[in-house]
Amino acid sequence: MALRPIWHQRADRVQADILLCFLAYVLWKTLEQWQQRAGLGHSPRTVLEELRTIQSTDVVLPTTDEREVRLRCVVRPAWAQAMLLDRLGVELPQRLRVSPTLAGAYPL
Repeated sequence: MALRPIWHQRADRVQADILLCFLAYVLWKTLEQWQQRAGLGHSPRTVLEELRTIQSTDVVLPTTDEREVRLRCVVRPAWAQAMLLDRLGVELPQRLRVSPTLAGAYPL
């Protein structure tokens, strides 16, 4: 392929890189459209900068039988972030599901 960078040694890696770039572009344009519909301009970078501190965290509780219960919680957004999410029509979940097979935990 004429497009591939020098450091890619295999065609499947080149295709994966192109796919990731395409998906990133589609997500960027989707966020830009959400922003425009909400009357928030057309700069996804400012939205991402405002929302970048929203994180999820795992709370791990040991049990008496040497297993653990794992809860994945989403940090509550600040007031400005909550208002921005509301204008965009996005609702954050309180808790995310953790796969018991991946976490070695009891299903919740």
